[in-house]
Amino acid sequence: MEMVQTVIVDAVRSPMGRGKTAGALAAVHPVDLLAQVLTALVTRNGLDPGSVDDVLVGCVGQNGEQSATVGRQAWLAAGFPAHVPAATIERKCGSGQQAVDFAAQGIAAGAYDIVIAAGVESMSRVPMGSARMGADPYGPSVRARFPDLVPQGVSAELVAEKFGLSREDLDAYGPRAGSRMVRGRDRAGPPAGRA
Repeated sequence: MEMVQTVIVDAVRSPMGRGKTAGALAAVHPVDLLAQVLTALVTRNGLDPGSVDDVLVGCVGQNGEQSATVGRQAWLAAGFPAHVPAATIERKCGSGQQAVDFAAQGIAAGAYDIVIAAGVESMSRVPMGSARMGADPYGPSVRARFPDLVPQGVSAELVAEKFGLSREDLDAYGPRAGSRMVRGRDRAGPPAGRA
């Protein structure tokens, strides 16, 4: 059986704020923030929302206003058909990327034709780490096995130090990677049905 070719047709994002209670996006509920992005994506691509097979959304802080399968709530808030399912995925800072990966895998496997992959995180309204509620999320067995666990930001610094990656090197890499992505997209041309 031949694998189905998977393509990303478009990408839309909201403005980015600073994650503060008085920030520019602090007044916008995360469901409505994502609903706006979903609406923009569907509208600018002339997509029939009823033809979407699934909506996969990455979200780390699945508590408070992001607790009730935020992708599903955003899909419904956008006024889209209730028969389209949605799932929320948590894989730390890679949650949105994991949603894209799962969408591509589902298309390649023949399970989907059209999937919307997204991510949402309103750190103004759902502060980082708030889901822990002061509890130990690891438990005694993980702590015994890995007694020197550190937060993700600290671990990133330790990895950079171990492999000799300077801040300047990493700051230079970001735009280079983005330029490569644009060149690859331009070489591929517009997706079928879009010119």
